[in-house]
Amino acid sequence: MSGITLPGSVFLSTRVTDMRKSIDGLCGEVSNYLGFEPMDGSLFVFYNSRRDKLKLLFWDRDGYWVMYKRLEAGTFQMPAIDTETKHIILTSEQLQLIFYGIDLHSVRHRKRYRMAS
Repeated sequence: MSGITLPGSVFLSTRVTDMRKSIDGLCGEVSNYLGFEPMDGSLFVFYNSRRDKLKLLFWDRDGYWVMYKRLEAGTFQMPAIDTETKHIILTSEQLQLIFYGIDLHSVRHRKRYRMAS
């Protein structure tokens, strides 16, 4: 039994996406709009115009995962979006904060050691 490989990168599309799109439509968004290869192992996140729905697309070595979340009340708080940028790179922690309805602008990170790259 193979386990689920966690994505290497998380990309949030900055363009509103039609939530009726399925795997093929989302793969088209990834390759044609974002300019990435859908099978590269990254997690791609899409949202609708009301920001109450999210779809996540992920390739898992032999097939695609599509995850869909619809809020019954409220909206997802997205990070500041630059109109010149097609995607925003998120950490898994930032994605979790979006899931839980926490405003990324109000989050303050405490100082931590980071290795030089």
